[in-house]
Amino acid sequence: MTDTTNATDTTGGTGAPRRPDGRAARPAHRVAVTRQVASAMLGYPDESFFDRLPLVARAVAGLPRGAVREALDEFCEYATTTPELELCEHYVDVFDHRRRRTLHLTHYTDGDTRRRGHERAEIAGIYARSGWKVGANELPDHLAVVLEFAARGDADAGEALLARFRHGLERLGTALHAHGTAYARVLDAVRLTLPSPRRAEHEAAHRTAAQGPPAEDVPHPRRAVDGRWPRAGGGGR
Repeated sequence: MTDTTNATDTTGGTGAPRRPDGRAARPAHRVAVTRQVASAMLGYPDESFFDRLPLVARAVAGLPRGAVREALDEFCEYATTTPELELCEHYVDVFDHRRRRTLHLTHYTDGDTRRRGHERAEIAGIYARSGWKVGANELPDHLAVVLEFAARGDADAGEALLARFRHGLERLGTALHAHGTAYARVLDAVRLTLPSPRRAEHEAAHRTAAQGPPAEDVPHPRRAVDGRWPRAGGGGR
């Protein structure tokens, strides 16, 4: 994880610049820091996770006061006050694929159908075209991987991926809140980095969420927690 401690509002208090469509532009650095921090928070809480936690907390403290910082602060407080073994067990419980709280975004669009492999390959192709390398132990559709790509790789392509899986983020966030976990606040912050959806997109996302993912039609191999070996966040991407 790169040093993200200088996370300040670049608007200088004069108001955000305007996009051509009239919407206020979100300060790019602030969005990148938020996504990088969220990526670290969503990794498996191994030793490197706890080693980075003070840096993550400083990055959050550097964000402007508001809903994003408040959400991330709440998770930092939880992570720093929870015993390591307890947090590991909680992570395994929360992101259990069988309970429909997976961090793999293609689950929400393709379930465990054969299309899911093609979707992952397409995401990997987006990374490759941007010169971004994913760790050998990581799957390209894992939310932590997508967030780091959006933060440190290609911001536009990364945001397009997050928007593409917006309904999955909505479903995951809703499920995490229902479970009563602090990880729900990380999803709140992630969703706040995205531009507001148009009404039609919003309604379509809710319809898809209500229907659920496609039925499983292929077996999935035995993997570590949530299909991601327990070393999330480490190594090069």
